[in-house]
Amino acid sequence: MAFQGTRLEVDLDALAHNFQFLKSRIPDDTLFMSVVKANAYGHGAVTVAQKLQKLETDYFAVAYVEEAVELRNAGIVKPILTLHPQIHTLEICIDRCIEPVIYSMEMLEKFSAFAKAKSQQSYPIHLEFNTGMNRLGIDPLEIPKALELVHKNPAIKVIGLQSHLAASEDLDEKEFTLSQIKKFNDICNRIEKELGYKCLRHTDNTSGILNYDSGHYNMVRSGIGLYGYGNDKNHDVNLKPIASLISNISQISHVKKGESISYNRSYKAEKDTTYAVIALGHGDGINRIYGYGKASVHIHGKAAPTLGIICMDMFMVDVTDIPSKVGDEVIVFNLQYPASNIAEHAGTISYELLTGIQRRVPRIYLNR
Repeated sequence: MAFQGTRLEVDLDALAHNFQFLKSRIPDDTLFMSVVKANAYGHGAVTVAQKLQKLETDYFAVAYVEEAVELRNAGIVKPILTLHPQIHTLEICIDRCIEPVIYSMEMLEKFSAFAKAKSQQSYPIHLEFNTGMNRLGIDPLEIPKALELVHKNPAIKVIGLQSHLAASEDLDEKEFTLSQIKKFNDICNRIEKELGYKCLRHTDNTSGILNYDSGHYNMVRSGIGLYGYGNDKNHDVNLKPIASLISNISQISHVKKGESISYNRSYKAEKDTTYAVIALGHGDGINRIYGYGKASVHIHGKAAPTLGIICMDMFMVDVTDIPSKVGDEVIVFNLQYPASNIAEHAGTISYELLTGIQRRVPRIYLNR
C-alpha cells in the first residue's frame, strides 16, 4: 500500500540525471565532489550518498565531522571532506579517515599536533584560503607561516587547496568572481611551487561549474545542483528537482466575512471563505514566512494561498474556489511546482526551504 500521509518523496533517478548533467559540464579528468551536508540539503544524507557512491562520485563533502561519521557508519567508503570542522572534533577525523578543511592557522596547529600524537604519516588535509568571501579561510599573508608548519610536520600532507566563490550565480558580479578565481590560482601556484607537487584545487560550486570554466581546475564541488536547482532559470531547465513535498487535508471549515483564522487573529476574512487545514507546520520546516498568502500549495492543480500565521504542526489555505475534501493530497513543491518558486515568493531561497524540512517528515525514496 502506498504511503498516503505527509512525506518527502525523493526521486533517485532524478538525482542521477543531475549528477550526469553536471559531470558533462566539466572535463573528463576533473574530479566531482558531491556535497551532502545538512542531511543532503534535506533529502536524506545516507540514501543520497549511497546512490551517489554507486554513480561513482569521486568525493563527498559535509559541513561537520558528525555528518561524516554518519556516512562512514552507513558504509560510505569514498573520501569525505568536512568543510567546517570544529577543533574539538578534529581527532575524530583521523579515527574515521575523514579529510578536514583547515581554514585557520590555529586549526592547522591543532590538527598537526593531533596527527603527530596519533603517529600519522602524511595525513591528508585541505587548506582553505579567503579570496574575498570573507567567511572562513586562511589569509594569503599567512601562507609562509602555514607552509613552515607543514614542512615541519611529516604527520600531515596538504593534498587539497580550496576557496569559496561569493557570487558565482550572479553574473553582474562576474568581475569580482573572476578576481577571486585569479587570486586562488595565484595562491595555488605559489603553494604548489613551495610543496614541490600538485594538489587538488577546488573552488567552483554548482553555479561556478555552470558559469566559470576557468574555475574547474581538477575538482569541483556541487551541492544544490544535485538536488535540481541551478540558481538560474536558464540552467534549471537542464536539472530536475528530486523532491516532492506532499501532505493532505485534515479538515475543511468555513468562516464568515470578518472572522479570523489562526493565531493572534492576524488574518480576517474579506469575504465568506472556505479553508483547509494542512498537516504541516513550522515544526516540519514550513516556516512562518510562508504565511499570509506569501506561499501557495496546489490542490487538484489549483493554487491555494496560505491564510494567517503558520502553526507548528499545521497551516490553513484558501480553498473557496477549489472543490476538495478531507484526505485530498496537497503539493507543497515538486517538479512542476519547484521549491525555488515557493521560496522566491516568500523572499527566501530554495536552500533554506529544502534544508529546513525536518526529520519527522518521512523520506520516501523512489527508483532506488
